[in-house]
Amino acid sequence: MPGVTTNFNNRTVEYEQLLSDFRILLKKNNLKFTIQREVILETLYNSDEHLTPESLHHLIQEQQPDLKTGIATVYRTLALLEESSMVTSLSFGAQGKKYELGAKEHHDHLICTECGTITEFVDEEIEKRQHDITDELGFKMSDHSMQIYGICKNCQQ
Repeated sequence: MPGVTTNFNNRTVEYEQLLSDFRILLKKNNLKFTIQREVILETLYNSDEHLTPESLHHLIQEQQPDLKTGIATVYRTLALLEESSMVTSLSFGAQGKKYELGAKEHHDHLICTECGTITEFVDEEIEKRQHDITDELGFKMSDHSMQIYGICKNCQQ
């Protein structure tokens, strides 16, 4: 398919800048900077997956078994990061949310309702059409996201 891109591993912000922004965010919210909070941010930064709070918590426990990071700390930190747009989430209704770093190039999502696989993509034609529509209707777009739900190729077999 011409014009469709599916590789979004490049970050739009270096980790040191993200960490600096995170420290400022914590200070604004009268919260202490802790190693646990930093590890949550760093793990999200280094992940190419969309993570639930539970899978993020499990990954941190696997990578840093001596670090005591509670699941409540993961939830609170994710909420703070999402509120500040440092991370974004995809909602799966009763199944909860999956999070990804906000410092990635703009992309949209294909979400398999069978296995939960998420495929990121950008289609320049769709992007252009969205801008055409907002211009035509006199709407000033600040951001957008598209999520297409269905059944992936593997689950169809």
